Amino acid sequence: MQYEIECGPAFAVVTVTLDAGEQVVGEGGAMVEMSPSLEVSTEATGGVLKGLKRKALGGTTFFMNTYSAKEGGAVTFGAKLPGDVVRYSLADETMYVQSGSFLAAAGDIDVDTKWGGAKTFFSREGLFLLKCSGTGELFVSSFGAIRNLDLAAGQSEIIDSGHMVAFTDGVEYKVRKFGGWKSTILGGEGLVVELTGPGRAAMQTRSPEGLVEAIAPLLPKQND
Repeated sequence: MQYEIECGPAFAVVTVTLDAGEQVVGEGGAMVEMSPSLEVSTEATGGVLKGLKRKALGGTTFFMNTYSAKEGGAVTFGAKLPGDVVRYSLADETMYVQSGSFLAAAGDIDVDTKWGGAKTFFSREGLFLLKCSGTGELFVSSFGAIRNLDLAAGQSEIIDSGHMVAFTDGVEYKVRKFGGWKSTILGGEGLVVELTGPGRAAMQTRSPEGLVEAIAPLLPKQND
């Protein structure tokens, strides 16, 4: 399998070239173009029940598509929002990816659902995670640019949940208030995620929820 990331950093896409017998799994709706020789099958993430859970708890789509090559071919993936695409190479590892940031996975990588916790229901930005485990190439998208963080053992970082992208297994995370309740409710941050190393983490420089809040007041309002 070969890949090429193009048109970044603002409008990045990734093209995955498959040899005969190889396949890649892509987020539903992320395909930009593909070779007619590829075969496509569609399944719910981790099975129907897990796919339903993903949809109910904030996943961006119910289904994922598997692109298989009998004679070789290529498929290009792009995210719904403008931003970057990065590759993480997993070697019998696990990475947790914020559901809206998952783009594609190639190789022996299992994509499963992992709910971020009941506390996220109290935030306008629910943290819903996909558990990506195995060996292969993982492609992750962002709204804006991706900033990678290397956390040493015991080192902590606080990130707004709307800016979370991914973190490796071994990083502890918890969702907590942004300061006191007054700051949490009135400060514009809602709940935040506290990550503690060791491990890697990735954040996006823009928040989809921030985009919605900026556009909403400009939309025409229906007359009563």
